[in-house]
Amino acid sequence: MMTEVNSLQTHAKVYIGIVHQLREMISKDCLKPGDKIPSERELSERLNVGRSSVREALRALELLGLIETRRGEGTFLRDFRDHHLIDLLGMFILQDDMAQEDILQTKMLIEKEALKALYIDKKKTDSLHVKVSESENLDDVFREIVMMSSNYLSQRIWYILNDFETLICGEKKLTEDMREELIRMLHGIDQQEKETVQETYRRVRKIVDEDATISNIFF
Repeated sequence: MMTEVNSLQTHAKVYIGIVHQLREMISKDCLKPGDKIPSERELSERLNVGRSSVREALRALELLGLIETRRGEGTFLRDFRDHHLIDLLGMFILQDDMAQEDILQTKMLIEKEALKALYIDKKKTDSLHVKVSESENLDDVFREIVMMSSNYLSQRIWYILNDFETLICGEKKLTEDMREELIRMLHGIDQQEKETVQETYRRVRKIVDEDATISNIFF
């Protein structure tokens, strides 16, 4: 006999499976924000699942702000950058002191991996030199560094964490000391000097937060 817990788990697997199928269908159909998605009946037939399950999955996606239903018109994709999921998560994360501490540490892990990728791939840093010389905000520089990595998921996570950190700590102005260290760091990448990259990153983060514990980038 199926217990209530097992029933909930089975229900959750079905629901998550439908959400994944919807994502694959949207990708396969090359749908973009503003495009209309198939009706509930069409989705039920295409995905070979019950209409009630499709309705529940669509309702969840609408609550997250990923789709919107227009009366008399149908259901349309929304731009994911406009939805309020990040704000919703932030309401909970910002109430957790331990999570607040983890934000910076996780953000730095992503930055270090991006620096490691630049070093290993011997990427040209001309655009970063320009960014360092022109920017007034430290995060603008690291945003560019993370953007140069090929890990899209890491980029998205970094953006979210950076928004949280800025909300908590405010923007970090790019001081002349930071600028000098960043220039040395980019020189280290250009000249394949691993220790220079590591040490300058440590010094930049030490200027930002004396209490931050920075682990080795490469090990």
